[in-house]
Parts: sequence; structure tokens; C-alpha cells
Amino acid sequence: MDLSFPSIPLPSHVPEDLVRPFPFVFGTTTERDPFGDMAAEVHKLPEVFYAEHAYPGGTGAWVIRRTEDLRQVYFDTEHFSVKDFSPFSKLIGETWNNLPAESDPPMHALHRAFVNPIFTPKAMTRLEDRIRFYAREYIDVFKDRDECEFMADFAFEFPIKVFLELMGLPHERTKQFLEWEMGLLHNHDLGKIAAATRSVVDYLRAEIEDRRHNPKEDLVTYGVQAEIDGRKLTEDELVGFTFNLFIGGLDTVSTHIGLQFRHLAEHPEHQAQLRAHPDQIPAAIDELMRAYPAVTTFRTCSKEVTLKGVTFMPGDKVTMSTTLAGRDPDEYERPDDIILDRKPKQVSFGYGPHLCVGMHLARREMRIAMEEFLSTIPDFAVKPGHKVVSHLGLIQPVELPLVWAAADT
Repeated sequence: MDLSFPSIPLPSHVPEDLVRPFPFVFGTTTERDPFGDMAAEVHKLPEVFYAEHAYPGGTGAWVIRRTEDLRQVYFDTEHFSVKDFSPFSKLIGETWNNLPAESDPPMHALHRAFVNPIFTPKAMTRLEDRIRFYAREYIDVFKDRDECEFMADFAFEFPIKVFLELMGLPHERTKQFLEWEMGLLHNHDLGKIAAATRSVVDYLRAEIEDRRHNPKEDLVTYGVQAEIDGRKLTEDELVGFTFNLFIGGLDTVSTHIGLQFRHLAEHPEHQAQLRAHPDQIPAAIDELMRAYPAVTTFRTCSKEVTLKGVTFMPGDKVTMSTTLAGRDPDEYERPDDIILDRKPKQVSFGYGPHLCVGMHLARREMRIAMEEFLSTIPDFAVKPGHKVVSHLGLIQPVELPLVWAAADT
């Protein structure tokens, strides 16, 4: 793929011998194994290096490949800021940040305290039956076909239905939301990312205004009515809160479900193990999250600091790749082997103060998806002859056609 990135001068403080290629470029695709071959190649590079096209839009960023160093940066809020880790707000000339994902101390604690109650394990337990209903609804559509295109027929829309219900957004807009999501997260063209951002923000602003006059039992209304430190949320905070939910709800769970089912389709022994022992599914999901982590976030250096002998200067972007962390040979013994009962200490949901606020919902959706699919669909595999192509940046199968033998009648 010809990305046609403009040539950007190397920052003067970046040593040329630390400039290395980085394969996980937003908006690109590959037929290679992103987690095995590609991650393994990166783990042969220096512990910290500079890549010219690591940040969305094709600009440069430092890459930290070791998990222990990522943990250090996650906690170092003095030198590394989460503000502007994504380009969305700036691309359309606005000032909101994804909330609470792009909130620094001391505001982060206030933002997190406002968001946490809606995603507690107890709150997510109340959604169990609804999530299971949606999973069965989608599986029922294709269970007698002997095949499905897993991403389009299940992975994309099943978790989105749950999200849309939580947000109070119309299910009939699903295809439009998916189109916007592809523009936001699977594109290297800054103009197209900006256009998708503008569409989403305009839509969310209209929903926010509607809830001011027509409150509902949904998360948009929750944001409109909530208070932080005795005051209502600002317009920027409301947009940042709903935009953050939009991105997380429309893509992250879909991505990981797709990766997990690709693994099961390509490893029938693990598929058989979980069919025989469905109680092992939660632990298996932890290991699959370790082995197939899809998300890369960013930090911005706010104060000069040195890590592993490398100097970071204010304004430098820093790549926080969970993909590299999950396959770190210094962190995990035999990192490329998937051991379903490994019970790893993984960072795929983030780490420290920015641990993913929606992780309890995500885990529940992934578990229910696996339980329902394995209990309904016979042994499945990737359709013969199909070469799986993966989006990079946010790593995700473009298509995942699955086939299975007809059940005995």
C-alpha cells in the first residue's frame, strides 16, 4: 500500500541510529501475522526507538517495546500526558479530550469518579441477560447456513447493539456508525479521519441537546445530568465523554472478539477444550487478550525525561503498544505459545490510573459471545482458501469467513 506520507524532518534530539521501521501503521493492512512474525521482529529492535510513521496520520513517535517500561510510563503522569493521545479533536479545530481517557491529574480523578459507577461489575451483571439475548439473536440468523462472515455477521454488530442500548442511540443507524468508525480508526488519511470525526461529533452534540429536553435511561442522559465537583459537565466534557464511549463501544470489543475467534478457528484443539470445559472460558479470554492485544494508545512527553538512556523532549509522542507488550519475551515465558490457563498479568486493558473503565463490560461480552457460539455452532474453521487480512494500528481481521459441517438432524 502506498501511504504517500509527507517527508517530515527528524527532530534534532533523535539519534539517527535509533530510527527504525515500525510495521503497525494506522490505516494499513497486512496478510502477515501481526502478533507472531511482526511483533517478534520488533522485539529484536532496541528497547526504545523512534519510528517515523507510528502516530496516526503518519508522523513520528517513540516506541517503547518492553512491558516493564510501558508500566513505568503508564504511572509517570509528571513526564507523560495522556492529553491529545488521539488526533480527533485537534483535526477539527476543537478543544475537547476523550474523557476520562485523555484526562491528566488532578482532573482525571474527578472524571474517573464520575464515570466509574456506570461500569462497575455489579452494574454490568444487570446486563447479562440482555447481552446473551443479543448474542443468540445474531447466531440464530446464520447457525443453519453452515458458514458466516464472522466480522460482519457477528463481531461488529453484536457488541454494538449492547452499546447502542446503553447510549440510547437508534439501532437502525448501525451501518452509518460502522462507516464512521472505519473512517476514525482504520484510515491513514487525516482528511478522512477529520471528516468522520466531524460527523460523529455533530451527531453526538445533537443527541446531547436532545437529552437536555428529553431525558432517557441512557448514558448520554447520565452525562447531561451528572455533576463533577458540584458542577455540571462543560460542553467539552460532554462531547469528550460521549465520543470516548462511541469509539470504545463501536470497535474495541468487536476487534478482540474477531481476534479470539480467529485463534479458535485456527486452533481446533483449543476450540475443543473450551467446548468440553466452558468454565475455562474466562481464563482463556485473559490469555487470548494477552496474546492478541489490538490497541495502541499514545502519550505526549510534557517534561524532559530519560528512559533507558533515551531522552524524550516535550511534545514527543510515545507509542503505547499493547500488541508488543503481550508478546514481550522478557515478560512472558514462551510468549508466542497460547496457554489457556496461563492467567497472565497483562496490560491489554491498560494499566494503572488509566485501566480501561469499560473492561468489565468487555469481558462479559467476550465471555458470552464465546459461550453462546461454542454451544450452538459445531466445530468451525476459517474457510479453505481464504487468506486473513488484518487492519494494522488497531489490529483487526478485515473479514473472517468461518465454515462448519451441518449438524446431524
